Amino acid sequence: MIKRKLMMVERIMYVDPETPLNCVFAAKINGDITEEYLRNALAKIQRKHPLLRAVICMKDTQRPHFIVKEDMDSIPLQIVERKTDTDWLIESEREWYRPFTTANRPLAQLVWIRGSSISELLWVLPHCICDGTSIVALMRELLELLDNPATELVPYQLFESVNNFLPQDFDIQKKSRKAKFYLLLARFFFFLQRKSRKRNSGKNYAIHWKLDRETTAAITSICKEQGISVHAILCTAFMQAFQNVQGKRAKNKVISPVDIRHFIPEIKQDHMFAFAPTVELSLKKGSDNIMAKAKHIKTTLIQKIDKVVAHELLWMGEQMHPLVERMIALLKSGPGGHDITLSNMGRLSISNEYKNFTLETLYSPTVAFPWLNSNTLVATTFNQQMDFTFMANEDFLPKKEAISIKDTAIAIMTLSHSITHDETC
Repeated sequence: MIKRKLMMVERIMYVDPETPLNCVFAAKINGDITEEYLRNALAKIQRKHPLLRAVICMKDTQRPHFIVKEDMDSIPLQIVERKTDTDWLIESEREWYRPFTTANRPLAQLVWIRGSSISELLWVLPHCICDGTSIVALMRELLELLDNPATELVPYQLFESVNNFLPQDFDIQKKSRKAKFYLLLARFFFFLQRKSRKRNSGKNYAIHWKLDRETTAAITSICKEQGISVHAILCTAFMQAFQNVQGKRAKNKVISPVDIRHFIPEIKQDHMFAFAPTVELSLKKGSDNIMAKAKHIKTTLIQKIDKVVAHELLWMGEQMHPLVERMIALLKSGPGGHDITLSNMGRLSISNEYKNFTLETLYSPTVAFPWLNSNTLVATTFNQQMDFTFMANEDFLPKKEAISIKDTAIAIMTLSHSITHDETC
């Protein structure tokens, strides 16, 4: 039996035993799938990933533990008969609230929306054990095993603590003094905060849309021509859309998670991990040119990513465990200083053609944060099409307003393409 304390960020994403916080990732498949092959795939995936054989032990409420058990139950497979093309979204929203608290049951579930020739497969996992890269890896492995059940996956060991990722020259004594200072500042910050009883009492929702190949290609092309990234134009378009729709209520700020694997090579692309460093981005003031704003966003993003010291962030976070409950309380009651958290997962490296079936599409992951400001946009690209899910809470951001922001952002992106081409003709 392996036992490890939850990292600080895992602890925040765990929230508490009564508050599910799940990620759901769906794939649409054309072809025959058998229950036997699905269960075989789940068994092999579970043997590879230690966190899929783990439960969360809350005996120490201040520092809950993952306990990896070799006699863990199998990953549950729930079968739902397919009726419409939107069943996957309905089931996703239902799975947001699935509790993973049953003894000896793993922290994962697979939902099979079964049709005669078309099916959707939904991975459901607590956010405290996975990030976007993790859940994409699980889907890739699932599809490969469905196509070739004899495929073998290589297991790996669960790391013992963040100290496993520290470089040899990491000066713990020096960093400890810095951590104590930051902890003191944080305590003072929370002392100054007014206690708010405000909570979201509305319904969490998800808006999904997909751009066609022509529009996706046009946006990608203009970004390449202008020397900016797709992520930069997305951040720019959505911050501008919030300003256009909300006016003075807009905060002109987006939070962008960055894959930690860029900084810590010990965490492999196919390993499950839940922490993503974030950077804050704002629109450049004094300019109405969308491309100029996007170029500024790209430059700022590169500068901020270059300053990320991921192993230090992990270690410093571990010194903040005494404040975790206050952090969670603030997230639940504070409006935050940002418009939206924008996670652009980019082009998903999953094959679409298999011997026995075709992967028709992938839907960007969905998640329903229990925070007051739960505004989240996830973007992915698969098979030359950009795909989006926009999640929020009706209390904090009415769905009608979110749809208006979405439509405005799309218009900004497509209009910027047309204007730029007109200027270069």
